[in-house]
Amino acid sequence: MAQGKRGAEQHFLGVDIGGTKVAAGVVSGSGKILSRAQVPMSSRDSAAAGLAAVLAAVEAARAGAPNRSVAGVGISSPGPLDPKRGVVLNPPNLPCWRNYPLAARAAKALKLPVKLDNDANAAALAEARWGAGKKYSAVFYATLGTGIGAGLVLDGRIYHGRTGAAVEGGHLSLDYRGPSCGCGKRGCIEALASGPALARRARRLLHKPLPQPLTGEAVAAAWRAGDPGAEQALRQSADWLGMWLGNIVDLLEPEVMIFGGGMGALMAEWFPRIRETMAAWTINSRAGEIPLKAARYGADAGIAGAAALCLP
Repeated sequence: MAQGKRGAEQHFLGVDIGGTKVAAGVVSGSGKILSRAQVPMSSRDSAAAGLAAVLAAVEAARAGAPNRSVAGVGISSPGPLDPKRGVVLNPPNLPCWRNYPLAARAAKALKLPVKLDNDANAAALAEARWGAGKKYSAVFYATLGTGIGAGLVLDGRIYHGRTGAAVEGGHLSLDYRGPSCGCGKRGCIEALASGPALARRARRLLHKPLPQPLTGEAVAAAWRAGDPGAEQALRQSADWLGMWLGNIVDLLEPEVMIFGGGMGALMAEWFPRIRETMAAWTINSRAGEIPLKAARYGADAGIAGAAALCLP
């Protein structure tokens, strides 16, 4: 538990930035989210308009917990970014910011210390410190949704690599002839098993009339209703994820692997299939001992993760 000078529990502001919205909340030092707020994100407007959206979300979150003073602000954002300098580099979904010193600008406006990190890294830290990975020293976290991100936490610290760009696991390529990924490569796990990839595959396989737009949630609903095409599409996603995790085990051999994001709970229902496939794609004979777990924070991972960045 993070404590202040007199032993009182500290509180932090967690800010989660996406391409269309900014979510924020006041979070206790033990990981409890005390307030939540959300505002639209001006991602295609000016850099100043993007910062204004962040500040508006912070103000609304603080209004939801008016009697809680905060010791710092954490911001989770899509990458690429430089967490060491607090600079957003060039995220495809945030064209308003290019080489933008977000941490410094937010700190000046809020008059509080601000830390910035990749959204997957931040969520991984929250799960390692407060969530499904808190009993483990080597935690691999995967967020599954519109994209696929990953983070690695070792002994309570995010592994950043030399420049802060380490563990971009969603862009590990499994098929060099595969579909194009938004990153410019081909056959990345993001292009094969993200929500949009699942929807594209299901569009060819579903037996019932297709909802528009077809989403991962709609595919899940069709599967639960017994549609064999939806089951086949999900089985293929599980197989790609199992192949991916087999490679992750061979490279990192974490103590636990945690799934979060909008599709995390759905794919947790496919853990037996994922584990079976993973075993065929690793040379590690003890890979089956590594637990696969659903994340604790779910849709709140960005807020909790951002706040966790403020922990000592």
